[in-house]
Amino acid sequence: MIRNPGFLHWNEGENINNRMSERSTTLCDAAGRRFWTLSSINLCAGARRRTNLKNFGDSEIESRLATLTASIEREANLHFLGRFLTRMHLRDLLETRLRLVDLWSHSTASNCERITAPIFITGMPRSGSTFLHELLIQDRVHRAPLVWEVMFPFPLREERKNDVRQRIKKTAARLWWFRRIVPRADSVHPMRATTPHECVAIHSYTLLSQEFPTTYRIPSYERFLNAASLIPAYQWQKRFLQHLQTQRRTRRWVLKAPDHVFSLDALFAVFPDAMIIQMHRSPVEVLKSSIRLTETLRQMFARPGPEKKDQAALREAQLIAEGMDRITRFRDSHPELASRFLDVNYRELVRDPVGTVQRLYRRLDRSLTNGTTERVRTLAFNRSRYSCRQTNPSLTEIGLDTRVEARRFEHYCARFGIQQVQG
Repeated sequence: MIRNPGFLHWNEGENINNRMSERSTTLCDAAGRRFWTLSSINLCAGARRRTNLKNFGDSEIESRLATLTASIEREANLHFLGRFLTRMHLRDLLETRLRLVDLWSHSTASNCERITAPIFITGMPRSGSTFLHELLIQDRVHRAPLVWEVMFPFPLREERKNDVRQRIKKTAARLWWFRRIVPRADSVHPMRATTPHECVAIHSYTLLSQEFPTTYRIPSYERFLNAASLIPAYQWQKRFLQHLQTQRRTRRWVLKAPDHVFSLDALFAVFPDAMIIQMHRSPVEVLKSSIRLTETLRQMFARPGPEKKDQAALREAQLIAEGMDRITRFRDSHPELASRFLDVNYRELVRDPVGTVQRLYRRLDRSLTNGTTERVRTLAFNRSRYSCRQTNPSLTEIGLDTRVEARRFEHYCARFGIQQVQG
């Protein structure tokens, strides 16, 4: 029989396409490793060369960076674009840290700034903490570190001491390009130059931050982070806030990150007069949203790894459960700090944002002015107009057993009176 030479069997064509795709991927990876090395030695040397500065202000920075980059190289499975973005981010962190340490070494004024009774919003992820953060800073007594302040915390040029607008414009431009490169980012974690930033972004300058295991699948670094003392991260955060405070007077900081649940001992060691607002939401709702967020974030930087989808979902469930266990144990073992914790339920916040803020102010023994109330009401109204609900798959579709997950969070829900939502 004469085989038709003009056509390939469909399977053969698919196999050839797969082999060509694999070869292209291998070539891209090789090129990426050559041009955008993640060697900690090279990254530190490059940062020192470009800034003409030497001192990172912490003798452990380079070893932490080595742990992080080794874990990324070995486990994260970065794609070509992800490698480029990762290198740029690490380079910016190192260079900014060098410049800040140098700036602080020549001026001790900011070190005298007092950080008084800061408010930390934490608890369940995907539980309205960003919304509450924005609501609370409508009070002009409150202040949050903004994205542009965290990315560019000092003047861009020595001769332009107060060139804030230039820093905001540069931040906005960088975020605009990121959204063009990674359009999915806005659907799960919208960020603008003048919106509040999370504490983990400040902690990233210490290379001790939950930002990294959230963004990459790096179990080795995650184990290192879980075993490390996070006091240096909070000490850096305090110094960073003092620095920002010298540029604009602040009466009270309002800060936010779900990951504080893992490090409350370190937080109170550095901020002994802190107030904690713990956010609550049905774990099933949180899981569906959080799994989608982690999956989307990691796809921005890496190809799917060997971990199956249900394994990744189970890991997320275990991580959130561990966080809730940690903060519950901390609260139960520190009755002397009971008055420092305030609880906010997601459903109540969404249903009545103004009433929720009013209840918090009563607990804080603070008066809510008419002007602040009106700004809170306006923000709540405008946010409800543009917010949209994402359709998330059920836990069963993700590969989790709803009954198992309900049992996993049973103690948490009973402890804080959270109604389990079936998923």
